[in-house]
Amino acid sequence: MERLKELFAAWASEPCAECLAIGASSGSSRRYYRLVGTAHQCVGAVADNVPENRAFFAYTRHLYAKGMPVPELYIVDSDERHYLQQDLGDQTLYGLLYEKKQKGGGFDAEMLALYRQALADLAAIQQAGADLDFSVAYPRAAFDRRSILWDLNYFKYHFLKLLDIPFDEEPLENDFNTLADYLLSADTGYFLYRDFNPRNIMLADGKLFYIDYQGGRQGAAQYDVASLLYSAKSDLPDPIRRELLGHYLDVRGLRGDARRQWTDLYYAYVLIRILQTLGAYGYRGLFQRKPYFLQSIPLAINNLRTLINDHPLPIALPEIARIVETFHETSPDNRTTLNEPSNETALQVSVSSFSYKQGLPEDRSGNGGGHIFDCRALPNPGRYPEYKTYTGKDRPVIEFLQREDAVSTFLDHAEAIVSQSVDKYLERHFTHLSVAFGCTGGQHRSVYCAEQLAARLRRRYPMVNVVVTHREQD
Repeated sequence: MERLKELFAAWASEPCAECLAIGASSGSSRRYYRLVGTAHQCVGAVADNVPENRAFFAYTRHLYAKGMPVPELYIVDSDERHYLQQDLGDQTLYGLLYEKKQKGGGFDAEMLALYRQALADLAAIQQAGADLDFSVAYPRAAFDRRSILWDLNYFKYHFLKLLDIPFDEEPLENDFNTLADYLLSADTGYFLYRDFNPRNIMLADGKLFYIDYQGGRQGAAQYDVASLLYSAKSDLPDPIRRELLGHYLDVRGLRGDARRQWTDLYYAYVLIRILQTLGAYGYRGLFQRKPYFLQSIPLAINNLRTLINDHPLPIALPEIARIVETFHETSPDNRTTLNEPSNETALQVSVSSFSYKQGLPEDRSGNGGGHIFDCRALPNPGRYPEYKTYTGKDRPVIEFLQREDAVSTFLDHAEAIVSQSVDKYLERHFTHLSVAFGCTGGQHRSVYCAEQLAARLRRRYPMVNVVVTHREQD
């Protein structure tokens, strides 16, 4: 953090007033911080994999120079392990979809428009990056046979073997080689983003921006479309997938035989993408016991079954097909893992509001502890007659408190403290954390702060179950 502050001062010509951790990527060792001064703000990163960083720097400079919506890279430290980039906020495309699902909605017209825009942007990025110097790519310059077999063996060793799913090695290796031959018959002259999923798409100022493409390399355009449309946790309905695929093909101007050939190969890339993600989910979830990845396994399994049944490939992969058919025949312990998220590993954060007049809230988890924040020093809308009949969930009170800088600062600090606990609780596989906000009457400030922190946590930790209660209101 100290080195990031030094970089901030060199870039912004002012000292860093605040440096807050904003959470590491669930599948990455990179650490991110939000740095704020008087007139400048940015995101700082600490990443120890220098070759991967160099790829990110080169890709960012190239794509940004071509007008692509990627974060601007402000300054890179001489050690190439610390750098500052544009702050794009905290809202991801996946986070927005998750919020809509939590409220009983889902993939509505707004989400459809955003996904269509993302696919149009993807087509532009794939072509804008086609002339990159891929000698900087990490770990491979192209999604070639070796890369493909790495992904397939990831599935074999980190999913099949960890779950003790029986398979015949020789026929499986034959299927892997058959699939690799077919995949490499595609046009591989594009920038392959590698991890084009809705968690890496940011919404800032009404626009979409794209992050985490440091694993990119030269390859086929089909792979990234598959990554977005078959993202397991997004769980898009198949008719929506088909509509969005058609939109992408229209953007690319593909018609007739070219469109059919591209689509045939696309479903083969869907297959390898799902197999690769199952390997990742196996390693991160079954081995490292990270809840988000455990919860993604059954959704990826369903995607794989749907693909095999509804989109047969023009190549024979008998052992892969046989393995998919046997998934439901695994042992009882494994069946629990495959078909439903593990409640034992899922973290629940209980966020509540209360009135100090009625005493401190009770922690019913049996763990004790947690965080209690006193909101009584914040501006109080309850002192004004026009707000008496409202609560912190009503628009007049929300607008009142949103105008107060002291309230947003208070919430920023509360979020930083709670996030530190959430990160550690996830690491240690704890199952419950209590957070409470208290004010005089338990009606305005505490209710507002509880609702706001819960929304921030849901955006930041999609894998965490955030439950909100308002003791006095409920």
